[in-house]
Order: sequence, then C-alpha cells, then structure tokens
Amino acid sequence: MHLQGSLFDQTDELRLGSLDGLRRTELGSGAWIDVLPGWLSGSDALFEQLAAEVPWRAERRTMYDHVVDVPRLLAYCEAGDPLPHPVLTEARDTLTVHYADELGEPFVTAGLCYYRDGRDSVAWHGDRTGRGAREDTMVAILSMGAPRDLLLRPMRGGDTVRRPLGHGDLIVMGGSCQRTWEHCVPKTTRAAGPRISIQFRPHGVN
Repeated sequence: MHLQGSLFDQTDELRLGSLDGLRRTELGSGAWIDVLPGWLSGSDALFEQLAAEVPWRAERRTMYDHVVDVPRLLAYCEAGDPLPHPVLTEARDTLTVHYADELGEPFVTAGLCYYRDGRDSVAWHGDRTGRGAREDTMVAILSMGAPRDLLLRPMRGGDTVRRPLGHGDLIVMGGSCQRTWEHCVPKTTRAAGPRISIQFRPHGVN
C-alpha cells in the first residue's frame, strides 16, 4: 500500500487552488460533470495522514444470498461532524459557495473511501437511495493518492466516460447524473497504488 508521490505535486504545503479552471462536460439527459486536475496541492502528504489517522472500517454486505467483504475501507462524517483535516472543511465550504446558485444548499456530509490497491473497487451505482433518486443534485469528489479510473455510463446504454482521478483532482457530478447515469471505480490487474476519495454531498443524498 505504498504511495508513489506525484512528480507534479512536490510540496507538503496543503493549498486549494482556484475553481476557475473547472471544465464542464455535458453528458446528456440533464447530467454533467465538472473536472479540475490538481485542485489540492500537497495532497500526497494529506493522503499519508488520512491513511494513518482516519478510523477506517471494513464492512461486509449481503450480495446474492452471500455475505461478502466490501472491497475498500470506509469512513463517514455526518452533517455537523468535524472533518479529519481543516483543508477538507475548507474544500467543502469553498464548493458550497461556488455552486450556491446551481445547488441552492450546502454540502454537509463527507464519505471517505480507501482503495488499498487494484483489487479494491466500487461497483456500478448512482447515489440515489435518498433524494438523488428524484431530484437533481451534486456529489463532489476530491481524490488523493495514486490515480484510479472513475467510469461513468448512461443508464439506458451508450458510451462510457473515463476520468483518471488522484493527486488532488476534483470531479463534481451534477444535474440528473445520479438518476440517469451510473459510475464506478473498477478493479484493475495493473499495478495500482493506494487512493483515498472524499465525497461531499448535500443533506439526504447518499
């Protein structure tokens, strides 16, 4: 689970860049993504701290009449819980301000996923067990550690969109994305270092 640092982020100073560089891709059916590579400088140092200090938990879930290990480690911060580092609070608040006109409410929760190597993954899904099943919303993901592919595909079939994310990259999935598209982080047999993602969500979206 050793992280090979980025050649483009050789600093331990944690600093968020401007969001002016966000680039939007319209996916269709009212869904879109905004992507900003390297939004968080010093993310490799934060990765090491989160990997060591967050109270990660392993979960088991029932799937097809079997109980299986969830192939990643998890942590969760409810609304009002302190986040594990002040720069994550700054990131959440900055995103709330930036998307205020479109979202109309703050990002309040933070889910954390720790992908230890290429065997860890998350299957195709949309965040629609809550309000995302019936309303347009946003999920913002800040990634650190080694890049892993985030794939998106339309629910009704069509081309897959691929975005490698790590080392301080930001992606925001908005509009109808949770209802009309699915996303996943697939397993890979290629050498893959560890990655941590932080997912900021509004109230009632999960």
